[in-house]
Amino acid sequence: MLDSISAVITKIDGLVWGWWLIILLLGTHIYMTIRLGFIQRKTISKGIKLSVSKDPDAEGEVSQFGALTTALAATIGTGNIIGVGTAIALGGPGAVLWCWLTGVFGIATKYSESLIAVKYRVKTEDGRMQGGAMYALSRGLNLKWLGMLFAIFAGFASFGIGCATQVNAIATVCNENFGIPMWIVGIIVAILTAIVIFGGIKSIASVCEKLVPFMAIFYVLGCIIILIMNYDFIIPALGVICKLAFTPGAAAGGLVGTGIRMAIQFGVARGLFSNESGLGSAPIAAAAAQTRNPVRQALVSSTGTFWDTVVVCAMTGLVLVTTIMKNPSINADEISNGGVLTSMAFSQIPYLGPIILTLGIISFAYSTILGWAYYGERCIEYWAGRKGLVPYRLVYCLVAAIAPVVALDIVWTLADILNALMAIPNLVAVLLLSNVIVKETKMYINDLDKVDSTPVPVIKD
Repeated sequence: MLDSISAVITKIDGLVWGWWLIILLLGTHIYMTIRLGFIQRKTISKGIKLSVSKDPDAEGEVSQFGALTTALAATIGTGNIIGVGTAIALGGPGAVLWCWLTGVFGIATKYSESLIAVKYRVKTEDGRMQGGAMYALSRGLNLKWLGMLFAIFAGFASFGIGCATQVNAIATVCNENFGIPMWIVGIIVAILTAIVIFGGIKSIASVCEKLVPFMAIFYVLGCIIILIMNYDFIIPALGVICKLAFTPGAAAGGLVGTGIRMAIQFGVARGLFSNESGLGSAPIAAAAAQTRNPVRQALVSSTGTFWDTVVVCAMTGLVLVTTIMKNPSINADEISNGGVLTSMAFSQIPYLGPIILTLGIISFAYSTILGWAYYGERCIEYWAGRKGLVPYRLVYCLVAAIAPVVALDIVWTLADILNALMAIPNLVAVLLLSNVIVKETKMYINDLDKVDSTPVPVIKD
């Protein structure tokens, strides 16, 4: 019976994450890039600078940096470490280029969805900011029912993709490397999670502001060390990545390109899954930011996709490809587990390599747990009211406690389906409000200090 249910769920997952959704997401990325005149230029030149500046007099709950790191906490996860390896294993080295390009174009969609999240946000009677696709759909398009669907999909997805699978990854790593029983790890993670999330967005943002920079720098330094060790293979690896992104064939070090279809399929899918541009999750955190106008925070939020995919995923891909080329004994064509490839790469650093990888997985996964807890509770509050917050947090922590000792195959697949279903209403909001996005951009892009005087509506708790 369970096998039959699992087979049906897997089939549904294949349907919702088929080519149609990949085309819809990537198409939106390209469309918004064109309509916004390649807004990516502003992300690099202005967004990064704004992300570390404060705007304390502006309306909002947390700083722009706090909102960004909360979103990055949920976005930068084990997919950046293991997922890229899986894309290379299944789609060949050319998948790295498609993953990177997806990130570059995805910046425009992340900018767009964050802009409307701030523009259509509301404030509760006790001063908490609420925003995201559900409010953009209900206030901007009068499609409250579609906003409700988004909130339901995202709320339930948080238990799987944001909590259970991440805790399981932490428990597995701790058990394999330190011999700690998995059930103990689950309890510890649940307690640490409860301490943070019961403090609300300010508590979550405070932890993320410290954890995200540390974990990213720590992991990137490990990548840099490996690239220094593999320095004579960097240029050849770049050539192989570009070549095998468009053509099938073999290259040095046992690398095999399966052709443009497989490279695009796994590269784009991994890029979309990694940076979450178009899913509508990160804008929920963006809506809480202290910002003078929607464009200002949209630029800050769009840097998340830049750091996640354009930097972290690209570095991981380059590390893996140079490692395979340097060690011909590694037959990448026979390895389908991205974690195995990544472990092989980091084992090149004597003694410290496995430690860097282990701590990277733990910190990336824990930060994802915190970020998604905030996404989930905002969605739960949208359709269940404030009375749903405490029960949600309790269930979230309970899921964290039991995740290491339950089978997660079905949970993971269900969460994957819910992620896809989240994207549909969110993309509807982005595309139908594209004129508003362009108008707001023209209004503020050349004067980011200009204050939006439109009052934020106050709603009853």
